[in-house]
Amino acid sequence: MKKFFMFLAVAGILTFTANIASAQDEAAAPEAAATEQVAEAPQAMTAEDLLKGTGEEVPFHQQIKSYFIQGGPGFMSAIILCLILGLALAIERILYLSFSKTNNKKLIEKIEAALAEGGVSKALDVCRNTKGPVASIFYDGLLHYDEGLDVVEKRIASAGGVQMSLMENNLSWISLFIAIAPSLGFLGTVLGMVKAFDAIEAAGDISPNIVAGGMKVALITTVGGLIVAMILQVFYNYILSRIDALSIDMENASIDLVDALAKNEKK
Repeated sequence: MKKFFMFLAVAGILTFTANIASAQDEAAAPEAAATEQVAEAPQAMTAEDLLKGTGEEVPFHQQIKSYFIQGGPGFMSAIILCLILGLALAIERILYLSFSKTNNKKLIEKIEAALAEGGVSKALDVCRNTKGPVASIFYDGLLHYDEGLDVVEKRIASAGGVQMSLMENNLSWISLFIAIAPSLGFLGTVLGMVKAFDAIEAAGDISPNIVAGGMKVALITTVGGLIVAMILQVFYNYILSRIDALSIDMENASIDLVDALAKNEKK
């Protein structure tokens, strides 16, 4: 439930930020148009004029907005939705993995001291009061300490698999958005090309302006989908690297715990 609320909070923040940026653009548009009027014959500046150049420096966010409008609100909105949801899931995973990081060396020292002072029960209290997957694995292993070290090792391996599954949670959804975003872009491109050929058929002539304009609009969706996929892919690979690092820490810490329990048995 906490992960669900965290995901909703991140998605809400991203959506709210996008709405604020859009509102600022809409509020600034009338002021920009008023300052660019010509005394003799005022002309409204369209998105196409911005992209072709008017002799003035066009803000980057205004260019992005113009491309978004030209690409078609339907497909571009779906691509942006993939980006927002994918980023929300990625940020949620990054936060979860950050909170899962613990000082394993210090935890082992506390467990060794607890075993020496109060036995397994006190070591269990240390694990119970420590957050993170390593502490959960240690707790599961110590619960079966009376059954022997072989059972403890098996329980640690099983608990490690469970914790790995928890760390990899929602990664399948991120990979889904990575695949869907360019697919939506390609679909928008194909439909845009169909519309371009319909315009050529209606005009009865292959005009360079009709062909170039239609192909340009069609390819915008592909560019948007590929950009979204690349952004999410970077986050996806970063999350995988964090999971690999945590899994290595868990394996090393599990070995240290078994060694500590073996030493405690010899005493």
